[in-house]
Amino acid sequence: MRTSFRVSGAAAGILLALGVALPTPQSAADTSAASTEVVVQAAGDADLTAAAVAAVSAMSVQEQAASVVMGHIPTTDAAALRSYMESTGIGGFILMGANIPADEVSLRALTAALTVDPARPPLIAIDQEGGDVSRLPWDAFPSARTLKDAPPEASEDAFAGRAALVRRAGIGVNFGIVADETSDPSSFIYRRALGTSPTSAAERVSAAVRGEGLTAASTLKHFPGHGAAPGDSHSSIPSTAMSFDDWRANDGRPFAAGIDAGAPVLMYGHLAYTAVDAAPASLSAEWHRIARDELGFEGVAITDDLGMLQGSGLAQYADPVANAVVSIAAGNDMVLTVVGSTPETAVRTAEGIAAAVEAGTIPAGRLREAAERVMALRLELAAEGRGLLPCAACEAAG
Repeated sequence: MRTSFRVSGAAAGILLALGVALPTPQSAADTSAASTEVVVQAAGDADLTAAAVAAVSAMSVQEQAASVVMGHIPTTDAAALRSYMESTGIGGFILMGANIPADEVSLRALTAALTVDPARPPLIAIDQEGGDVSRLPWDAFPSARTLKDAPPEASEDAFAGRAALVRRAGIGVNFGIVADETSDPSSFIYRRALGTSPTSAAERVSAAVRGEGLTAASTLKHFPGHGAAPGDSHSSIPSTAMSFDDWRANDGRPFAAGIDAGAPVLMYGHLAYTAVDAAPASLSAEWHRIARDELGFEGVAITDDLGMLQGSGLAQYADPVANAVVSIAAGNDMVLTVVGSTPETAVRTAEGIAAAVEAGTIPAGRLREAAERVMALRLELAAEGRGLLPCAACEAAG
C-alpha cells in the first residue's frame, strides 16, 4: 500500500534519513513548488535488519551497552528529560505516573523532548493496560476487569483505541497486554489478566495484539506467567513447581498466541518455574531459549523492572548492575530500571554491561545481538511514524 503526503523540505530530510525514497521531480514546475510530493513505503524486514546491523557496528561497546538500557527519572520537566537522554545515550525510556502531565498536549511536548534523534527514536514505553494500571487518565477504554468477561472482539477494539491514545502522545511501545491467566480472584494478577483460563486468555491476548499492533508496539507480559506462581513479584520471587509440559499446555498458551499474532516485545517476569530453572525467568537462559526455539519469538526481550529484584530482599539480587549483566547474558535484549532509579542509574548500568563484555562475562556477540534487535525496532517505529509526533508540516495529498 502506497501513501502520499505533502511534506516540507525539513520533513523530507527526516524521511530520507529513515531510508524512504523520494521521487525525482518530473518538471521545472515540480522543482519550483514549495512542497515535494513523496511516496512513503514501509521498509522491509531485511532493510531494517541491515540498517540496524550497520548502525550497531558503528557503535563502541559502551554505546551498544547504553542502547540496551531503558531508564527512568521521575519528572515532567522537558529540559531535564532532554538532558537525561542526551547525556546517557540510552535506547529507551519508560513513562511512569510521575512523567504524565495534565493533558495530552503537554505529554506530546514531553515525548518530543525525549526524542533526541527522530531518525533513531528511543523506545518510549508506558504501562497502559487500562483499569488498575493506567498512566493516562484520559484512557476510558475497557480494561481486563471487564474484557475477561466480554467476547475477544471487545479486547481487539479496546486495545485499538488504547494504542491510538499511546501513539497520539508520541509513545511507541505499550507494556499493556497482560498474558498471565488465572481464575483465582485472590491472585495478585487477577484483575489485570485478560482471561481466566488458558483458552480465554489466549483468545483475548491475540485479539488485543491484533487491535494494538497496527498503531503501537505490543508487549506481552509477564512471561512465563504470573498466574501459576502465587505472590507479588514487586516484593518477592513468586515460584511454582509446574512442569514445562503443563506450562506449555496451560499458562504458556496466551504467550504463544500473542507471539503468533505478532507481538514484537516480550517482557520477562521475575518468576521462578523451578522445574525448568531455579532462577527467575528474567535471569534464565533456558526461558529465553524456550521463547525463541519453542514459541518462535523473534522480537525484543525485555526484563520487568530490575528494581523489583532488589525489592525481593534476597541477597543474591542486591546488586542492580550485576542483575543487569546476568539479564543480558541470559538473553534479554533490553533491561528496564525504574524502582530506585536516579539519573545516574542508567549510566552505571551501561558501564557495568560494557565492563562485563570487556571481561568476557557477556560475549560481545550477545550484546551486539541485543543492540541490533533494539535498534531494528527503533528504526521500524521511525520508518512507520509510530512513536513519533505527527509531522506538523505534513498534509494529506488527496
